[in-house]
Amino acid sequence: MRIRIALAAVLLVCCLLPGLALGQDKAPADMSHGHGAATAAMHQDTKDHASCPLCGMNREKFAHSRMLIEYSDGAVFPACSLHCAVLDMAINLDKTPAKTLVGDYKTKELIDAEKAFWVIGGDQMGVMTKRAKWAFADKAEAEAYVKAHGGQVADFDAAIKAAFEDMAADTIMIREKRKMRMKMQQPS
Repeated sequence: MRIRIALAAVLLVCCLLPGLALGQDKAPADMSHGHGAATAAMHQDTKDHASCPLCGMNREKFAHSRMLIEYSDGAVFPACSLHCAVLDMAINLDKTPAKTLVGDYKTKELIDAEKAFWVIGGDQMGVMTKRAKWAFADKAEAEAYVKAHGGQVADFDAAIKAAFEDMAADTIMIREKRKMRMKMQQPS
């Protein structure tokens, strides 16, 4: 019961101040290549679900980390990141995910999160988290990322566990960043 109350509190914090992300103004540097019409078709989910319902972040801008959970009852949850996705899964313990998709870090294509090669950690800050959790369709791409940026290759279960382990510290970080932004926006 305490866990549900704590998760509900975290959810409320994320919902009360929508649209104020972690200050990540751009996608990772190695993702600047364009794909034209293929990209437009590939990201239909970001047109259908432009922003994360929990934090308000633009899912197209964070296509490399976005998630799309399809529950067995037909409900769909579009998240900006694993951070927000695990919040939804925790709140909806009675729902069974039928399909869990994630944006491939390199290509931004939606891939099966359970089959993805996840990289946890490294020298780049994640989306809604200090400790990055990136998904790759190709194991060689995940290993190349680790070689260039650090971290470790893991499976989806390990990524979910890491997201829950980081939740308290990440929530504090998000609150502090939002508090600083609010102060900066106030007239002097």
